[in-house]
Amino acid sequence: MSEAFDPEEQRKRLLRVLHDKSPPPGDSFPCPYLPDRKARNLTLAVPDLPAGLYHAFMDLNFRRTGAFVYRPQCPGCEECRMLRLRVADFRPSRAQRRCVARNADLSVTVGAPVADREREDLYALYLEARHDGQMDGSPEELRDFLYTSRVETLELAYRLDGRLLAVGIADAEPHAWSAVYCYFDPDLAARSLGVFNVLRLIAECAGRGVEYLYLGYYVSASTRMSYKASYRPCEVLGRDGLWSPCRG
Repeated sequence: MSEAFDPEEQRKRLLRVLHDKSPPPGDSFPCPYLPDRKARNLTLAVPDLPAGLYHAFMDLNFRRTGAFVYRPQCPGCEECRMLRLRVADFRPSRAQRRCVARNADLSVTVGAPVADREREDLYALYLEARHDGQMDGSPEELRDFLYTSRVETLELAYRLDGRLLAVGIADAEPHAWSAVYCYFDPDLAARSLGVFNVLRLIAECAGRGVEYLYLGYYVSASTRMSYKASYRPCEVLGRDGLWSPCRG
């Protein structure tokens, strides 16, 4: 882990660039988190994200999707706020400890992301069970969404007796990892594989000396997003650009 890198200085430099050169946000679309609201994103194509730059983007409320970074920029609403936890301070709840025990029989490998037929089938099965219509589950979507990246990205593959049960994708920065997505066999809901993936990411960060794990956007009024506050203690990025304890 680089000792010379200063995340705060990188954030300030990026903020100045965005202030001078930021494009307008895109067209509005139905909000995926809050009913009867419209959303829109400021989306940037990034040809390269050297170590530290994506961390600075996250500290300005951006997320990565494929080869782009984006942040919500919605009229009259600022509910989507980045959530992170300081890895050394994390204390699992009783339910989270039970989740780890329930999945102790799984083998976990961490390596470079590979989009093959096995993963395509699992991804399609996962999205078919969700039925929310936001993504189509195609192999092309899988590659564009998760397996195209301008930052160092890792894959956690979870198997039982050789069968692939779940895949977690994470972006790796020197001082912070970002949980990008997790897809899994929907017939195994009792295992709470999404929760287990986050807990494994925390363990990976701890073992590698990574200070933070970013969990994406927290929307307190959305049950789809508010669960993230259960990883405690966590911090939420305020509208003033400062981090504060999440009370959700």
